[in-house]
Amino acid sequence: MPPPLSPGTADPAGTLLDEATCMSIWQRTTEQIRRTVRTLSEVLYGMTTYEWAQSLRHTRGEVERLFVLSAFGDLIGLPIIPPYYTLRLLPYIVPALSRWKRGLLRQRDWTDLTELIEGID
Repeated sequence: MPPPLSPGTADPAGTLLDEATCMSIWQRTTEQIRRTVRTLSEVLYGMTTYEWAQSLRHTRGEVERLFVLSAFGDLIGLPIIPPYYTLRLLPYIVPALSRWKRGLLRQRDWTDLTELIEGID
């Protein structure tokens, strides 16, 4: 491996390098290494844990929807929990209520049901 470039040394073309040029070369090299490492880490993430993370997000969303349905089902005419406990939980659920209503009441296509049938990927 060739020695690192330093001010006052000559590059392969034979010209002397000043300090700014050496720093510029160093910065470009480190930036290229950073990009390569980032790309490799993203590829490794995609190969190993991406599907697992997506599955966890999907499961978390289902559990959250069930919780909101059980706690605030009276908003759509399905009272399950007494209002006292519902009111105590209200400050924590307010940010998710509009998203929950939209997801619960949206029109579903028959292709959305394929995830319920085992063996269909």
